Amino acid sequence: MLLEGLIAILLFSMGIIALVGLQAVAIKNTADAKYRVEAAFLANQIIGQMWADNPTNLAGYAHHPTTAGGACNFGGAASANANVTAWLGDPATLGTVAGNLPGATSARQQIAIGAGNLVTVTICWQGPQEAAPHSFVTAAQISG
Repeated sequence: MLLEGLIAILLFSMGIIALVGLQAVAIKNTADAKYRVEAAFLANQIIGQMWADNPTNLAGYAHHPTTAGGACNFGGAASANANVTAWLGDPATLGTVAGNLPGATSARQQIAIGAGNLVTVTICWQGPQEAAPHSFVTAAQISG
């Protein structure tokens, strides 16, 4: 009877350990989903500002418009547009890219303006213990 009790405790303990591991994975996935939602909101926010602005001003929104190679590694000039710099923000300001996403520096963000006013916004972030950055890309055709 003592052996049966020990086996029951072992099985119960393994079940509890499995539930704790499952909870850790669920928390990580929830955080990933939250950051993706934030990135989608922020990308739509800057596209909305571009849409409301005069379409002839779109070139001023371009921010690191070339790909330098690798994930979230962009080249080209940073945008001096006031809407873009406010959107990028600083880590202490909520409602900005840097304020809402971990590791989302200005150099990791891209706004590319293509032919026919095709705007592609790429937002990249990286958590402190993650090996590779995450990215969210959206595109919109802005017409005047």
